[in-house]
Amino acid sequence: MSPRLTRRRAAMAVASAAVLGTALFSGTATAATSAEPVSTPVPIVTPDGMLMSYIVNAKAANPGQTRLVERAVVAAGGVVVQSWPEIGVVVAHSDRAAFRTNVAAGGGNAVESVGATRTVAVSEGTPEEAGASWGRGASGYKQGAKKDYNGDLPGAQTPAAATDPDEAAQWDMVQIKADQAHKITDGSRSVLVGVLDSGIVPDHPDLKPNIDVPNSVNCTDAGRPDLSPTGWNYSPGGVSAYHGTHVAGTIAAARNGIGIVGVAPNVRIASVKVTNYDGFIYPEYAVCGFVWAGLKHMDVTNSSYYIDPFMYYCEDQPDQYAAKEAVRRAVNWSTGQGVVHAAAAGNAATDLTNNTFDTTSPDDSTPVTRTINSGCHDIPTELDGVATVSATTQATALASFSNRGLGVIDVAAPGRRVLSTLPKDVAPTGYGLLSGTSMASPHVAGVLALMKSAHPTWTPAQMLQRLEAQADDHPCAAPENNVGAACVGPPSENSYYGEGIADALDAVS
Repeated sequence: MSPRLTRRRAAMAVASAAVLGTALFSGTATAATSAEPVSTPVPIVTPDGMLMSYIVNAKAANPGQTRLVERAVVAAGGVVVQSWPEIGVVVAHSDRAAFRTNVAAGGGNAVESVGATRTVAVSEGTPEEAGASWGRGASGYKQGAKKDYNGDLPGAQTPAAATDPDEAAQWDMVQIKADQAHKITDGSRSVLVGVLDSGIVPDHPDLKPNIDVPNSVNCTDAGRPDLSPTGWNYSPGGVSAYHGTHVAGTIAAARNGIGIVGVAPNVRIASVKVTNYDGFIYPEYAVCGFVWAGLKHMDVTNSSYYIDPFMYYCEDQPDQYAAKEAVRRAVNWSTGQGVVHAAAAGNAATDLTNNTFDTTSPDDSTPVTRTINSGCHDIPTELDGVATVSATTQATALASFSNRGLGVIDVAAPGRRVLSTLPKDVAPTGYGLLSGTSMASPHVAGVLALMKSAHPTWTPAQMLQRLEAQADDHPCAAPENNVGAACVGPPSENSYYGEGIADALDAVS
């Protein structure tokens, strides 16, 4: 099994049926402390003639500084693919070997950092309409006002039965008390959850009623929002392409007398496609996804992935620093727009507080064994302001594959053999079982959606605080199959469950 898919498809069961070498860079990176080693460099060679993708971070997030960065990109022989002045980030393509050095020098005081976003050549090409468009708002994409919906929207489901046929098989909903929460509310139509993933099957009967098509987008066109009618759809045959459909069902499968129900079966979901056909989620895709969520004033996002090509992005490595900084800015900006984020902790059975080696990165070319330090993080899940979710079994043990870590894990949720929606070319019935922290995180996204439904004025910070306070304390116990580092900490907060197992009933009470 490919290491880069450890979060997206490790421990999965379906039921139903470039070149490394010397880096060229000028910019800012944070040095490791003297008490720990510098992380192993993974320099990225960018020879003349090879089209590469870069992130260039401005020192200040404003249109003026961003324009200066754009000019530096062009002067260095690059093409501006997408500008996000909201966060001072420019995505660029270039086939010049010295692009990083020249754009940093040419940008003067405007450039904070620049780095390549992958170790291989760009496969999707440079978009024909590349470049910033300043006529439609700062980023070229309209930022509409937050809508306050009252009552049903077109497409909202009308409850057809007290229960859907397969609810009895959804042990996961019982564990987080979603079944009890549904007696109070199925969620509000005013709440919108962004599913940052591989796309969603547009006509699945349990998902179609809740998909918000106008707010869906494809971010895999080199990190530029693709608003084509089908760009956000599931791509049959793609690596782990079914993943987003399964995640979406856990969050918001409709209560309609068909199949299953999600944690929040009456909220809307937007497909924000950040996974390309080959299964990669590059930094520029994730940046696009988080900024899009903020532009559209989504209420919640779910990120069941780590960002390629590095399982851990290190502050003291220039290319990795630039990418990490761009994603961090995107997450922080969208949080400021009212979006709260949930993310999967990862499936490497790793204690994230005591992690010194990585053997899986870069996953888009040839992995190397590298030393990592405390400045190296799995993103987006280890970024501030993101709820990091570990996975439990039906018996509430920590799933054997789940990452863990005292002070890293915020809450736990079901992640072993979770029943949810799938494309029919993958599972003929349209439903199946998957395992992973990918399956745990959408439970928490659903709980946050129910919480926002019940408390529409709460801020992201308030929601994260209440998510943790309301979680059901769980004492340390042996993990599934006794795999991985032992649990440490009291029932109120430990390395396996964080603050506890997410509680949907308390979220709406």
